[in-house]
Amino acid sequence: MRMKSAKDLVAQANAEVETLSAEEALTRLRQPDTLFVDVREGEELSKTGKIAGSVHVPRGFLEFHVDPASPTHNAELGGGKRLVLYCASGNRSALAAKTLKDMGLGPVSHIAGGFSALEKAGVPVERA
Repeated sequence: MRMKSAKDLVAQANAEVETLSAEEALTRLRQPDTLFVDVREGEELSKTGKIAGSVHVPRGFLEFHVDPASPTHNAELGGGKRLVLYCASGNRSALAAKTLKDMGLGPVSHIAGGFSALEKAGVPVERA
């Protein structure tokens, strides 16, 4: 059995989760049943800011922040809202969305092109 590459895993994730364009995401931005989740690292946010109103959960901690049994559980992530994940380019958010789907969370989607595509689409950004 050959080892799967990161590219293979991202392709599999994209095949299994809903992928939104930046423009589609923009229409969902202010909906009360939707929560945007930034899965980038803290240093990325300090350089570029984040989407206004989004919650920051670094990819490495996502499973723990979602799990109600975890001491680091973030109740915002389990409130029955549609979770829309984004990263810098769309790869980490695809993997993260698939993980949340595998954990039984839903609905969950991610944004193709990530933060850079959202910025180009005119999504409001909060700077630190």
